Amino acid sequence: MASEILRKLCAGLPLDPLPPPKKSRSTDVPHAPYRKSSLSNEERKLAIKNALRYFPAKVQVHLVDEFKYELDTYGHIYMYRFQPDIDMRAYPIDEYTCKCKAAAAIMLMIMNNLDKRVAQFPDELVTYGGNGQIFSNWAQFLLVMNYLSIMTDEQVLVMYSGHPMGLFPTRTEFSPRVVITNGLVIPNYSSISDYERMFALGCTMYGQMTAGSYCYIGPQGIVHGTFITIMNAVRKKFDSNDLGGKVFVSSGMGGMSGAQPKACQLLGCVGVIAEVSEDAAKKRHAQGWCQELIYDLNQLIDRIRVCREKKLSTSIGYVGNVVDLWERLAQEEDNLVDLGSDQTSCHDPYIGGYYPVQLSYDEARRCMKSDPEKFKELVHESIRRQIAAIDKLHERGMYFFDYGNAFLLTAKRAGAPVGGSGEQHCIRFKYPSYVQDIMGDIFSLGFGPFRWVCASGLESDLQQTDKIAGDVIEKLMLAENTPTNVLEQYDNNLKWIRQANEAKLVVGSQARILYSDQIGRINIGLAFNQAIREGRLKGPVILSRDHHDVSGTDSPFRETSNVEDGSAFCADMSVQNIIGDAFRGATWVALHNGGGVGFGEVMNGGFGMFLDGSTKSDENIRQMLYWDVINGVSRRSWSGNKNARQTVERAMGKESKLKVTLPNDITKECLKKLSM
Repeated sequence: MASEILRKLCAGLPLDPLPPPKKSRSTDVPHAPYRKSSLSNEERKLAIKNALRYFPAKVQVHLVDEFKYELDTYGHIYMYRFQPDIDMRAYPIDEYTCKCKAAAAIMLMIMNNLDKRVAQFPDELVTYGGNGQIFSNWAQFLLVMNYLSIMTDEQVLVMYSGHPMGLFPTRTEFSPRVVITNGLVIPNYSSISDYERMFALGCTMYGQMTAGSYCYIGPQGIVHGTFITIMNAVRKKFDSNDLGGKVFVSSGMGGMSGAQPKACQLLGCVGVIAEVSEDAAKKRHAQGWCQELIYDLNQLIDRIRVCREKKLSTSIGYVGNVVDLWERLAQEEDNLVDLGSDQTSCHDPYIGGYYPVQLSYDEARRCMKSDPEKFKELVHESIRRQIAAIDKLHERGMYFFDYGNAFLLTAKRAGAPVGGSGEQHCIRFKYPSYVQDIMGDIFSLGFGPFRWVCASGLESDLQQTDKIAGDVIEKLMLAENTPTNVLEQYDNNLKWIRQANEAKLVVGSQARILYSDQIGRINIGLAFNQAIREGRLKGPVILSRDHHDVSGTDSPFRETSNVEDGSAFCADMSVQNIIGDAFRGATWVALHNGGGVGFGEVMNGGFGMFLDGSTKSDENIRQMLYWDVINGVSRRSWSGNKNARQTVERAMGKESKLKVTLPNDITKECLKKLSM
């Protein structure tokens, strides 16, 4: 039955007959905020013409008024009529119609990104982050599924910001199956206003990171990232691995931010996460990712105090605005917070990424469309209040860090006294980026968010891969001459993978994540491929990673914020990474402008790799995963990072073909002259 549904889904655009129009949007799922279109009348006509060109002349007359309505009402033409009325999820790979299995793997990943349990706004094709699109409209989705179903190993699908340019002939042995770019524009036109105009025109889209590369695995990815970040933060701040009684306060339980309470559960601390959307908070509570929901601030403060004193482990969702929470915590005489951060979508603060405290949730959604200038003013006032409360708690000893969501950048633009206007070779705010203070040195060791998906859809396959990965890490920990800082990361991730199944982290596809270095990724990948070959795994495995990784992203406000040689604004690393992955064995590659901290502020890229048990997959693993890590480590070494230099020197000691340019130390005499 599922195979028949998928066969119809892959048949292309349904034109005879057309699907019936959808007179209203579904009430079963949350929807992206309305976007106020700033298009001129001529641009408005162009946007509609751009949408109509997907359809032959005989049906355009039936669509033109509908597309006008969508553009004027929602600020974008989503083509709701063409949204398939099916259970959107990652079906087992063998159920997809295809001519090559790698294409079926990509279809599986796309449908997982649109699963309503996974996607933030599934009807608008938004996976996470408020505007992280998979495609720009539903016609693109249907065309892509059709192309993938007929693709052979002698073709490559080329994707231009959601638009399938088409299938092109290619070399079978070395080519990826899909090459994706999202949001790439001429540098002088990489502003938010330019993006809004081009998105409304249907010319570009914001792929975030793993949304537009089809590699999002639900909030599990950021659960693990938050797990590792908070663990290392406590080690750095308190010189301890014991989180009992420690209180972590943040905001957001929608898309990626919904992982925060779950990470706190696994760490054994007290997580207090504010969420303005009651629906989002209830969703996480129903999933078991948040243990308690509290609506009243007095009750919340009492609960924090009890949990702190008794060292209880829990995750509490405060249904309300985080500014109210911060201000109330700042009023208390005793300090109730040890660690603080923020995960609102501040890369997009004026279109649903940040909700000002002065308005209710529903009032804010109306205001952002009806009076965007007033809404922007309220956001700025709200974020200044938030910073003022955080400042008071920081003075009492709370450790606060920016979690890479452009929170401090937005605060600076709002006029809050957070610094960030010093020397331009490295941006440092009053509070550190978590990369600067915590994760940058871990990236420089080569550790980053390595992921896999069991394409069979079987939970038993995922459990088997957990065991394989854990066994590989244990073996690596026994290797001679492994530095202590590397052993610490192995140990953290071994603890994670051993409890991952019990923690019920899967939402959507049978996927897993852990932080691993170059040696670990290659060994885990080879072990998976061998298990497929021997039949211990019942289906193929898809390898991937977050773009937020060692080599994947150039961003002076996050991933490269600790690169202090002046190159933090340069994008050579991420672009070189994708070029190198493409000819070393990636099944698909993606390069995006924007992601995490906003359009025009970052360049990032990712990949997918299909493992089928073949010897070719073995070689792809060795070649591509090696480059995918050593590229970024080498760049970080050249910038002067000691961990990265250590990692490069270890790598060169094991591979005679690797010759990396190492920086020479500056002599004391020269430093003395430079300081004069």
